Amino acid sequence: MIDFTTITYLKNGNKRQQRAFEILKKYEIFGKLDAYSPVLAGTIPIEIDIEGSDLDIICEVDLQFQEAFIETVRSFIPDNTEVHIENLAVNEEQCIVINYALEGFLIEIFGQNKPPLQQNAYRHMIAEHKILQEKGENFKQKIIELKKEGIKTEPAFGLLLGLEDPYEDLLKF
Repeated sequence: MIDFTTITYLKNGNKRQQRAFEILKKYEIFGKLDAYSPVLAGTIPIEIDIEGSDLDIICEVDLQFQEAFIETVRSFIPDNTEVHIENLAVNEEQCIVINYALEGFLIEIFGQNKPPLQQNAYRHMIAEHKILQEKGENFKQKIIELKKEGIKTEPAFGLLLGLEDPYEDLLKF
């Protein structure tokens, strides 16, 4: 089983994972976010990304102190980079989302007031990884094809597995 709590597994992954590792290291993103317990989630870690898939970095952020978090993130984003910052509610929980592009990668840094391993993005990724391990390469390719057709990751799993509410049902795996 891969230890998704660190990014070292990316070093020996596919070309896109290796490139993600280089970028994350070059800009010291995880080191600078260390106080927020960053974890890479999403499709790139489990190799079901498609062109345009982003690097999803989830963090634990006390939103009372979100200005310090924003300042930390801005410290490693190159000058003249367009940055979008949004406060929103996900499952009735407040969060902050910071998006920008860096050397060919879209990067989304997601902060919520709970440890990353308890956040749905991580829990979904772990469930999806487990399913991919069990179902094999053919299933994985079907997920990728659905994603290329514009279907988001969880609904793609839902379609192939016959899940009624994939966002909730995947958490049961």
